[in-house]
Amino acid sequence: MTERRKDSKGRVLKENETQRPDGTYSYRWRTTDGKRHAVYGRTLEELRQKEQAVLKDKSDGIRTNAQKVTLNDIFDMWVQLKKGLKENTFQNYIYMYEQFARDDIGQLKITTLKRSDIRRYYNRLVDERGLKIATIDNIHTVLHQVIDLAVEDGYLRNNISDNALKELKQARNLFTEKRKALTVKEQNLFMDYIKSNPMYQHWYPIFALMLGTGLRVGEATGLRWEDVDFENNTISVNHTLVYFNHSKGGCYFGINTPKTRAGERTVPIIGSVKEALLQEKKNQSLAGIKCNARVDGFTDFIFVNRFGNVQHQGTLNKALRRIIRDCNDEVLENGNTNDVLLPKFSCHTLRHTFTTRLCESGINIKVIQSVLGHADISTTLDIYADVTKDLKKAEMQTFEDFMNRKNKA
Repeated sequence: MTERRKDSKGRVLKENETQRPDGTYSYRWRTTDGKRHAVYGRTLEELRQKEQAVLKDKSDGIRTNAQKVTLNDIFDMWVQLKKGLKENTFQNYIYMYEQFARDDIGQLKITTLKRSDIRRYYNRLVDERGLKIATIDNIHTVLHQVIDLAVEDGYLRNNISDNALKELKQARNLFTEKRKALTVKEQNLFMDYIKSNPMYQHWYPIFALMLGTGLRVGEATGLRWEDVDFENNTISVNHTLVYFNHSKGGCYFGINTPKTRAGERTVPIIGSVKEALLQEKKNQSLAGIKCNARVDGFTDFIFVNRFGNVQHQGTLNKALRRIIRDCNDEVLENGNTNDVLLPKFSCHTLRHTFTTRLCESGINIKVIQSVLGHADISTTLDIYADVTKDLKKAEMQTFEDFMNRKNKA
């Protein structure tokens, strides 16, 4: 019978265990690809803890031959394998990772990555880089998908980034403020101002359309005359104009089809929208402006600049900032401090304002969902709940005022 190997203290060593000349210990094994690997420990107890972890990894199907694989390596694999995303969404994910993760958490070994590493990383983004929660939300989206791939491919047992963003928000009270719609008075002030001000009149048609249809800004800027049916008073929403800003591919416009079936829809044209579209046609005719743009085979866009090129979302938001500033200056110059002022808002606020007006008017929730192109009715219901909550408060205040008048009578 072969005598079993022992260490310097007379303890029996297991198969593949060895005591090294300096008194430390090693455990060696081969993976299915034939390569040899080893772990080391200063004591036999420390070695066997590591040995148990290796055996558990093998039992659970976790790769034990990936000690040098980093999160960056998994991300690069995710880029090669990821399918089904819109191009601009995919490129945004890549930008977020390259900008904020590659030279930071991306350098860590995937097999040693811990939940605490994710937490520390998110805290650094807030404290050292001063990122807003919306940006961290985007980073988390891609990071979570990358770590999901690591789990699927046998590098990790579970996704250690699960709930990490939620915990950050709770710990630091970083919840995103709910988007607010313009009030009726603010909406009227905004529309009256751009309609009557010579400097901003040319912006009236597109903003009137967005306020009267709830189209997303890319849907509005990508709208073509052939998408408008004046006879039946409908608009066909079947694509979105997007702007790509890639570090490698440069900057250019593109056309995306809707992400969901609900996104492709027909929107009724109300009177103010029809008036705005006809005004735009008249303005361009008087100014001699014609569409010169062709994007992915699409042309004859309705809203173009003076050079005949499609409008950029950033240009519209810059115009809104100037309009808000000048409108408020004019109101204040008139000297009535009780007058309403325009809050800071963006193009997407106009879509939210349209939704709010629909809810306030009591239109059926399924109709609202269809007009807005919401794939999930919970999105519509969230807005509806907020609006009706505010309406309830206003109605109760009206009731209280009525009761106070009755009591004084």
